[in-house]
Amino acid sequence: MIKCVILDDELLAISYLKLLCEQIENVEVVKAFNDPKIFLNEIDNLDCNVCILDIEMSGMTGLQVAELISGSKKIIFTTAYKEYAAEAFDLNVVDYVRKPIKKERLIQAFDKAKELVANSQRKDFIEWNTNIGKTIIFTDQIVYIKTSEIDSRDKDIILNDGTSIVLKNLNFKNLLEMLPSNGFAQVNKKEVIALSAIKVFSTNEIITTIPNEGDNFLKLQIGDTYKSSLMEMFGK
Repeated sequence: MIKCVILDDELLAISYLKLLCEQIENVEVVKAFNDPKIFLNEIDNLDCNVCILDIEMSGMTGLQVAELISGSKKIIFTTAYKEYAAEAFDLNVVDYVRKPIKKERLIQAFDKAKELVANSQRKDFIEWNTNIGKTIIFTDQIVYIKTSEIDSRDKDIILNDGTSIVLKNLNFKNLLEMLPSNGFAQVNKKEVIALSAIKVFSTNEIITTIPNEGDNFLKLQIGDTYKSSLMEMFGK
């Protein structure tokens, strides 16, 4: 999902851009601004990954704004003037879209942004205090996470070779933010599973590839709160 913020000093341009964005799948406009200074004051507190910036604005140009934005935000420039193109790409932006903006051209820009956002969200490892000290754990080795039975503040991580490691004093919300968003799912209040470790999935239960007692495999009950998000991850 692309969550974008629009900055343009012309209200008609903002309205038109919002209308186009609403017609594009997996794009959400979080907020729109017509004042660069207000935009800069608020941008770090907004949940967004793409900024659409008009270049030619009164008081401050989009180029100047882009230089002040956190590197985590991907930038798409819009402008009626072609002479800014070289400067725009010097800032390593996603794309440079000429006005009047066409929907097909904007879709191309968003497709580029989606790929860059996905790449930036790939997290190969987590680093945290564990029962064996500060530890780096590669996320592709993790198959299952559960709340520790000894201390609910801790989390037991099971690796694909059966190794168990205890993450000390870490809640699921913060842990999930450290993991690749497309690789793990919380199934109830106490358990998270790697999607790669799911063998069978139903509306109420997950059968995993993780060996359990005897010849059985670990089964997880899906909590009501988590059913819809799980279904979305599998495109249901």
